[in-house]
Amino acid sequence: MPSMTGARFVAETVHGYGISHVFFMPYIGPRALMEMERLGIKRVQTHGEKAAAYMADAYARVSRGPAFCMAQAVGALNLAAGLQDAYLACAPVVAMTGREFLSNQKRHAYQEVDHVNPFSAVSKYSAYVSTPEHLPVYLRQAFRVATTGTPGPAHIELEGIAGQAVMEEEAELEVFVEEAFTKLPPFRPEAEPSQIEAALRLLNSAHRPVIVAGGGVTASDARAELIELAQKLSVPVATSLNAKAMFPSDHELAVGVPGSYSRACSNQVVHEADLVFFVGSHAGGQVTHFYQIPPQSTPIIQLDINPEEIGRNYPVQVGLQGDVKTSLRRMIDSASPAPARTAWIARVQELVQDWKDSVAHHVNSDILPMRPERLCRDLSDLLPSDSILVSDTGHAGIWTGTLLDLKHPGQSYIRCAGSLGWGLPAAIGAKCAQPDRPVLCFTGDGGIWYHLAEIETAARCGINTVILVNNNHSLNQEQDGVEDTYGGRTAGSDELWLFEDADFARIAESMGALGLTVNKHSELAGALDQAFNAGRPVVVDVKTHVEGIAPRAWTPS
Repeated sequence: MPSMTGARFVAETVHGYGISHVFFMPYIGPRALMEMERLGIKRVQTHGEKAAAYMADAYARVSRGPAFCMAQAVGALNLAAGLQDAYLACAPVVAMTGREFLSNQKRHAYQEVDHVNPFSAVSKYSAYVSTPEHLPVYLRQAFRVATTGTPGPAHIELEGIAGQAVMEEEAELEVFVEEAFTKLPPFRPEAEPSQIEAALRLLNSAHRPVIVAGGGVTASDARAELIELAQKLSVPVATSLNAKAMFPSDHELAVGVPGSYSRACSNQVVHEADLVFFVGSHAGGQVTHFYQIPPQSTPIIQLDINPEEIGRNYPVQVGLQGDVKTSLRRMIDSASPAPARTAWIARVQELVQDWKDSVAHHVNSDILPMRPERLCRDLSDLLPSDSILVSDTGHAGIWTGTLLDLKHPGQSYIRCAGSLGWGLPAAIGAKCAQPDRPVLCFTGDGGIWYHLAEIETAARCGINTVILVNNNHSLNQEQDGVEDTYGGRTAGSDELWLFEDADFARIAESMGALGLTVNKHSELAGALDQAFNAGRPVVVDVKTHVEGIAPRAWTPS
């Protein structure tokens, strides 16, 4: 067995799991970072630990494999805060931090606080490693846990503020990479045949069934199977934000995104359904709008790779435990063509068309400043056929989820699972995972301020992503709540949601990126063409209307 430092072992293990980029905030494991350079791993040093975690989150989701991020002891809790999004998004991120020497803990050592509870809240697994001899056991476990079942973050904590007690010491270590855990999903279990038959019987007997597809469809790469099953059984499909790219937006069975960030028609369809098939979806609070849509009395089928999720939020008639892709394939092979559901399909298409008609005046508006609805329409037409769209949360998630159509099967969509400001660093991580594909981040001026410094990171590291800012100089998603409290718009209420009109193009230029400004929709095509061919990071500052406020989710009266 060869003798090597813990740093070399970490670097060779990360390389062995196919990770091309690591995201970190110094000062952590400098010898490991040196060893990574020798192996060709790109090291992306960020301006904050949360940004490093966000980059790793997006990298993992786009690559459908594990990602790696690091921080020293003092910044560990900032990294934990960033892991919240990876945890909520079920992204297999392995995080490594330093920790004050054990002999100094519980003694008011400088900048020393508890790490156990913060990381236990946002990870599936956390282990403390005090010597390099323990690395082979615990690092291997971290990759295994991060990728299996419902994916999620894992955490390794090393002795020493910078992990030096493990990284700098030598031991007899053998690098062993388990191929299964280099990708998602590592295993593809198939749902039981008897349960598949039971599910098909229910689907065929239903008059108004609907599929609600979740992030498990994306993680399993099951787009083709979802489309084929829906067509064979004549079942309309609603897609969560995490599965937005998994069903064609122009398909006759397409319903759109349901839940809280939703189209009214999607919630209406799911509410009227007499059977809902949750496919790779947790049926959580956002996709069901706080567990109201569908009603709790609706018969439910649920397919998930993790049996703990089946029936968690809705009692199930049939539970299918298995990988989405293989289980849907078995359902397709076993299914007979469903009875025609002419009336139901017509009703679904009527609701979808009614919703489109209701937003058409904003979608087609030429008003200045631009309406965000018009911006989304134009982006639907202009995004490259192989692009990755990265969406921030809040209004950005609603606009892109409901009004921005992905028109090509080669396009991808990932969105923020929790924290506003995630979009900019996430776009950097996505571009690292797929450097040959165009990446566009859709965020607002409220979102870009969080991690604006990472534009410099992208420029310094040559990560040529495009950041589009829906710039209405406000957090106008907060406007209604603030003005309800104040009883109207006053000077005091304005302070809580209005900003000064910043020039993000000039800010980008000062950081080494290209800055472009768009004032009207006719300028957008040229700006995007320039941005995607610029050969450096680009910020496209789109001036939009402050009254562009997303509608609230439809709920039954």
